[in-house]
Amino acid sequence: MAYVSVQGARPAPAATISAFVLNGALPGPSPSLSWPSGGEAALGVEGMGNLYTHGPQTSTPIASIAKVMTAFVVLRDRPLAPGAPGPEITITPAEVTIYHRDKASGQSVVRVHAGEQLSERQALEGLLLPSGNNVATILAIWVSGSVAAFVNEMNATARSFGLSHTHYTDASGVSPSTVSTAADQVRLAMAAMELPAFRQLVDKPQVALPAAGLQYNVNALLGTDGIIGVKTGFTPEAGGCFVFAAQKVFSGHVATVVGAILRQRATAIQPSALEAVFSATTSLVTSAQSRLEAVPILRSGKPVGVVRAPWSSPISVDASTSVTLVGLPGLRPEINVFIPRRIATPIFTHRELGVAVVTVPGRRVRVPLIVAGKLPGASFLWRLFDV
Repeated sequence: MAYVSVQGARPAPAATISAFVLNGALPGPSPSLSWPSGGEAALGVEGMGNLYTHGPQTSTPIASIAKVMTAFVVLRDRPLAPGAPGPEITITPAEVTIYHRDKASGQSVVRVHAGEQLSERQALEGLLLPSGNNVATILAIWVSGSVAAFVNEMNATARSFGLSHTHYTDASGVSPSTVSTAADQVRLAMAAMELPAFRQLVDKPQVALPAAGLQYNVNALLGTDGIIGVKTGFTPEAGGCFVFAAQKVFSGHVATVVGAILRQRATAIQPSALEAVFSATTSLVTSAQSRLEAVPILRSGKPVGVVRAPWSSPISVDASTSVTLVGLPGLRPEINVFIPRRIATPIFTHRELGVAVVTVPGRRVRVPLIVAGKLPGASFLWRLFDV
């Protein structure tokens, strides 16, 4: 009798939990893309973080694509809600003098008048669509008090993003000593496109400004092949440059390809450097879009682990929601399952028990895990005879 009392009162061992080894790789090697024949280029898929690169990835003049960083710093320091005009900037006589100076030297400019008021949005439109170098100077002074102080902010931001091959010496990119690589510019463009106001601005084909009137986006590819921005650039030193974003609906998911092509030169077939970079972009975008894959990394209800107790049949631990990644072949997301090694019983159906974390560079998705069935506590008879 004493044995029965002791055995029946003895606590049962905790249930044990083990996770399965999960592999969510997008199948296949890195794709063969239609890269430009010269210069350098880089491409990635928004939210995936991985980059495919071509060419040397050495620092080179980037011309007006430097204005992506200019706009990013302005919007970071003076946030702008989508559609909102933002505060007014009053044009000074000194800034009119800058306009005439830049125009006389053959730069890309936007006409301004002394006393004219531009909203922050209008100034950014003048910066990003017709690519006004003088507007870059106006915004730099408005945000930081001087161009030099603003450029310091640009470089500090580049360092914070790990853009180790990027250095700015001006706000417009006209200086050949403002340099970067295609890979660095793709990383920056991905960050800028996370700002709703920036994303909205670079997707506009034209804008009407107070003194300058109707101004057109230099991005001639806007709206073709799903292209939704970002920024063109050209100087004799830099050649034709383009940072672009292009969307495609793939298997019910919207995938955004972000890329950069630098140092494109005019040829007999492409008589201008911008035409050359646009042609190279079209080939690269269409080749990348044709190789996109949608791969379910986790499926709702799919077992990712199991709970075991010696007095019961095993019970699966399932993903509560599905995770599908759209990207290019060769992507290797990291999947980690975090669950306790032991747990007291009873355990009831649909109890949350840990989490699966799917990680790619720049993105992390957490999926709660749930128990698929009920695991009762050990019965009196099992305690009596099996403990």
